[in-house]
Amino acid sequence: MADSSNCFYCREDLGGKRFVRSEGRPVCVRCHTKFCANSCAECHRPISVEMKELSHKGRYWHEECFRCAKCYKPLAKEPFSTKDDRIMCGKCCSREDAPRCHCCYKPILAGTESVEYKGNTWHDECFTCFNCKRPIGSQSFLSKGSDTYCSPCYDKKFAKHCVGCKQPITSGGVNYQDQPWHSHCFVCSSCSKPLAGTSFTNHQDQVFCVDCYKSSVAKKCSSCQNPITGFGKGVNVVNYEGSSWHEYCFNCKRCSLGLANKPFVAKGRDILCTDCGNK
Repeated sequence: MADSSNCFYCREDLGGKRFVRSEGRPVCVRCHTKFCANSCAECHRPISVEMKELSHKGRYWHEECFRCAKCYKPLAKEPFSTKDDRIMCGKCCSREDAPRCHCCYKPILAGTESVEYKGNTWHDECFTCFNCKRPIGSQSFLSKGSDTYCSPCYDKKFAKHCVGCKQPITSGGVNYQDQPWHSHCFVCSSCSKPLAGTSFTNHQDQVFCVDCYKSSVAKKCSSCQNPITGFGKGVNVVNYEGSSWHEYCFNCKRCSLGLANKPFVAKGRDILCTDCGNK
């Protein structure tokens, strides 16, 4: 602006010179910069009329000073946000507000793959197995104390291992003589029938179902020819010269007197009570 007035401050003749009006009064450019110009919120120097001025919510900046407070990207022609009176680009503002990864403590930006567990958040690639260090991703996992394990590592490190197949027992299972088994591995030594939840017996460190024990392992009673087992009535057994009897089958051949725990006489293959034996 040119006029023949004098500068309000220095009284310099403004005729033909550039000047500005401040509150309606003519002021030369030099005095305007010194007395009237807004101070830059960033560098705190005055913003002269010869410079481009940017303003936001009552604060002023030189164009080159209007930058992101975090990454210093110029924002004169870019979208921006404010946080705690700081000017920030959209990306840095998102980082500032984003939750922090429980592992690397870097921000987890919106749209980034992440994992939430027990109130904490991780980048997908930071949520790793404590043992093998591989990202767990969408796999199943288990925790031990404050440590997290993928299922294979947890099983290898903490699970009981089956006596039969040597593989980890992840659920259920059978304990026999203080040894763990998978239910499908604890089977009859003869017919391979699963024994979990059924009656079975042990013979020479092998387990048998009732049917296989009776047919393949148990001694046969010399009287009734049925197997002598530990199941049901025939618990006690009488052995004599290589033969065996159910206790209730060990009777006098002639009078049928029960001879278990009593004196008897053997005549050939016959077992007799003493009375019948002396006749």
